[in-house]
Amino acid sequence: MMTATGTTALLGVAAEAALAVPGVAALQPRLARRLAAAAAPTRADTTPPEAGVRADRAPDGSGWHIEVRCVLTEGQRALDIARIVHDRVTATLVTHLATHGAAEPVTVAVTVTGIAAWRDAA
Repeated sequence: MMTATGTTALLGVAAEAALAVPGVAALQPRLARRLAAAAAPTRADTTPPEAGVRADRAPDGSGWHIEVRCVLTEGQRALDIARIVHDRVTATLVTHLATHGAAEPVTVAVTVTGIAAWRDAA
């Protein structure tokens, strides 16, 4: 059963918050997820955005550690976008947890994994 404060729900909330930041082109899955997808080439690429987010409970169970792996659009200052993603994901998750009666600490790490080059269609 999926709860609003479980790992799956937090992955979706974090992915949605990160993708809403102007300058974020996509979220990149971790290597293990990409290798698994490559091993099954007959399936259409249906990797959900949540695959670019990892959520783990703190070792002492006192909160969450979230990792967001972003691909940015060309022409953006990576540090600025990473800070905005960090702040937006943190605030969104804290609010989400509090709304569902599970106010817990959240730490967020943002990794910029690439820059997407956009070309004119003209």
